[in-house]
Amino acid sequence: MAVYVDSEGIRWRGKEWCHLVADSIEELHDFAARLGLQRRWFQNKGRYPHYDVTMTVRSRALLMGAVDADRATLIACCRRVRADILLGRTQALLF
Repeated sequence: MAVYVDSEGIRWRGKEWCHLVADSIEELHDFAARLGLQRRWFQNKGRYPHYDVTMTVRSRALLMGAVDADRATLIACCRRVRADILLGRTQALLF
């Protein structure tokens, strides 16, 4: 299992942002907590369950073992996690 972070660099509210995802929802939430992210920041309403993180947090995530990922890797990972969510395998972990 792995946690992934892209380098999208989306400008919003004066900062650059990217996306943090993982092979499982459990791993994503655990890693996010270790990064100091709040669970309420988790974005699961759209097609791609993820956390938005600043480039500074991205750097910390990489130091903690996250894998630098391209867009295709992130999308594939998000689709797998989304399928698990839709099948109800991780319902208790969404909130």
